[in-house]
Amino acid sequence: MKIVIDTTGLFPADLLDGMVEDYFSNPDTQDIWLTKLEHGTPIAVAYCAPERLTEGTYNLYLIAVHKDFQGKGLGKKMMGHIENLLRSQGNRILLVETSGLPEFEMTREFYDQYGYTREAVIRDFYREGDDKIVFWKRLQ
Repeated sequence: MKIVIDTTGLFPADLLDGMVEDYFSNPDTQDIWLTKLEHGTPIAVAYCAPERLTEGTYNLYLIAVHKDFQGKGLGKKMMGHIENLLRSQGNRILLVETSGLPEFEMTREFYDQYGYTREAVIRDFYREGDDKIVFWKRLQ
């Protein structure tokens, strides 16, 4: 799975370890982990979890498609699957956070294209000059 993230070149895969710990260690977790395989090899991954202290709000922390499979609709299919799954469980809102750096422009356009609203900008969040852009979508 880390190879998928590494091929995007957008963020270090070692951040994944702490992010998904609850999914792999807690049998009662409400976290969601998806992996799309091609001949037994991961080509796309997604991870989302409930936003703490909320009712029916999830945060999509990761969605990545291996660079060799980008532009073929896999990201769209994974987003649709996540949204439908969360909707079927009665969840209300899906949040997505990403960087404001130029290399994340295609990522931001992806969320714009699939009906997400740019809800907030937190300046200099990740580091000086790297804003956090928060996207929002109602699921119901």
